[in-house]
Amino acid sequence: MGLNEFILGLNNLEKITRAPGFFKYTKHTVAAHSYRVASIAQVLGDIEEANGVSIDWKSLYEKSLNHDYTERFIGDIKTPVKYASKELRGMLQTVEEKMTEEFISQEIPTEFQDIYRRRLFEGKDESVEGEILAIADKVDLLYESFEEIVKSNPEEVYMAMFIESVQTIQSYSHRPSVKYFFNEIFPELLNKDFYGREHFIAKIDQIHD
Repeated sequence: MGLNEFILGLNNLEKITRAPGFFKYTKHTVAAHSYRVASIAQVLGDIEEANGVSIDWKSLYEKSLNHDYTERFIGDIKTPVKYASKELRGMLQTVEEKMTEEFISQEIPTEFQDIYRRRLFEGKDESVEGEILAIADKVDLLYESFEEIVKSNPEEVYMAMFIESVQTIQSYSHRPSVKYFFNEIFPELLNKDFYGREHFIAKIDQIHD
């Protein structure tokens, strides 16, 4: 029993489609998403540090790189299915946690098992690093959905994704990185010409000021 299966699992993440059935113009995989989230978390961490916040970089990188690794076990469930009810969401989480524990106990050497329990279980906690992960995850979804919107994909799900991402990021408004994001990064993102922009901006203005 070595770490071979963990490394093989990285290949699996390259083959798992993110938000299956939604993205039309650009294919998104769980592996690519994990890399982007880690990179975005790094940017947010830099902003937090510039504002006097102490960052545990090891924890932040571990959380962001591994936050969706367990999707190798059950895949990325379509959002409407995953969030159809609290009961279903809880059941899916229970299955994922059980499969993760079985994977760790069967495939990870004993001396490393505690490390991988820390890395592979839920990282979005109340720590600074956990909050940065939650923000980075939604920033990436915001950019993913915006790409479909500017390419004139007519499906309403992308607007819903974008709005939900904005609202979730706003819920962390106490974080300096969120203030910076909305003051410096978000306006630049929206400063792009595309069909339906006026209608889009009007909707966004209703939830963000």
